[in-house]
Amino acid sequence: MKSFVLSINKRTLLNLLAISLILIALLVIGFNDSVDVFATNTEAIYRGNENKPYIAFECNVVWGTEYVPQMLDIFKERGIKITFFIGGEWANDNPELLQRMVDEGHEIGNHGYSHKYHSKLDFGANTSEIQKTEDKIKAITGKKTSLFAPPYGDFNEITLRSAKSLGYKTIMWSKDTIDWRRDGVDKIINRVLNNPENGDLVLMHPTQDTVKALHVIIDKLTELGYEITTVSKAIE
Repeated sequence: MKSFVLSINKRTLLNLLAISLILIALLVIGFNDSVDVFATNTEAIYRGNENKPYIAFECNVVWGTEYVPQMLDIFKERGIKITFFIGGEWANDNPELLQRMVDEGHEIGNHGYSHKYHSKLDFGANTSEIQKTEDKIKAITGKKTSLFAPPYGDFNEITLRSAKSLGYKTIMWSKDTIDWRRDGVDKIINRVLNNPENGDLVLMHPTQDTVKALHVIIDKLTELGYEITTVSKAIE
C-alpha cells in the first residue's frame, strides 16, 4: 500500500512538473508575442540611400505662405521635384497652393495638423494629428500621404509607433538650413553646401532668404553631380 501511494505521488509529481513546464513555455511564448506586437522595430529616418547621388529637399509648410509660390516657380523653372511636408491647418487655409504642388509633381508629406510637440502627446493624440492631416490633404488633392515629419523634429517612441500604425515612415533630416532664424542667405547656403553627401535630406522652410539661396544651392549641387529629388526617391 505504501509503495502504491509513493508510486501515485511520483506520477503526480511528474505530471505536475510536465504541466508546469508547458505553462511556463506558453507564458514565455505569449510574452514574446506581446513584445512583438508592441515593439515598433522602427526608427526615424535621417538620411537616404548613401549609394546613390540623390539629395532630397524637404520643405515644412505651416507658415511663410507668401514665399511658397516663389519656391514653386524656381523648382518648376529648374525641373526639380521636392517633398513638401504640409500642416493640416495650412492645407485647410491654402487648398489652391497645395493643389499646385501636386499638379507640378511634388511629393506631399504629412506634418501633423496643429504643429504640436508630438512627444508630449499620447498615442491617440499622435494618431489624431496625423490622421486629420491625411484626411484633409486627401480631400483637397486626392493624394494619400505616407511620410510624416514631426513638427519641431520632436518625437518619441509613442510617436513612431503611432505613425507606423497608420502606415507612415517618420522623416527627419541630415542637413538643416535653420532658415527660420533669418540670419542671412550666405549662412543657409553654407549649411547646405558644407560637405554634401549621397542621401542627404535637406530641411528648409518658405522664407525670403531660402528663396534667394535656392538658385545658388541648386547650381552647386548639380555641378557636384547630385540630383535634387524627393524624400521617397532618396530613401529607396
